[in-house]
Amino acid sequence: MPEQQVVIRRATAADTGLLAELGAQTFADSFGADNRPDSMAAYLASAFSFDKQATELVEPGSLFFIAQIGDELAGYARLRRSRAPEPVPGRRAVELARLYARRSWIGRGVGAALMRTCLGAARECGYDGVWLGVWSENRRGIAFYRRWGFSEVGTQLFQLGDEAQTDLIMHRPLSEGSANN
Repeated sequence: MPEQQVVIRRATAADTGLLAELGAQTFADSFGADNRPDSMAAYLASAFSFDKQATELVEPGSLFFIAQIGDELAGYARLRRSRAPEPVPGRRAVELARLYARRSWIGRGVGAALMRTCLGAARECGYDGVWLGVWSENRRGIAFYRRWGFSEVGTQLFQLGDEAQTDLIMHRPLSEGSANN
């Protein structure tokens, strides 16, 4: 059977419930086994509620992208205009706030398709770089971002329930010659 194509579309307000469910599921799948259940539950309830997703979808400078393969939801990403932490270089960088694939689609091109879409959208919006925070214990994620030309520029705290965790701050410039464009 031939491999189906990953289709990326921009999310709309009609996708609010879908993003709340997909966001909570992919975050729990990615980090649930490595964190306390009470901390995960608190974070999921606050970060992926319907109301929170509705607010984020209409936030100025926020772009959500949904990946589908056939009729199946495979993942999603969010770009967000935000104040970059001090170690991020450049004059105008945008945050890659989320990039997740459903467990069954990891390693099958969903992350790459979402990344290409996010980098293209960031360029179209006139940003000179993209930055993100990735949990220092997320080896697979760190390796993925490095393959896409991101490098570590600092650290920041991430609050997961009542646990403070360390995120690496990673950045990549958006020039035509950048890795993986």
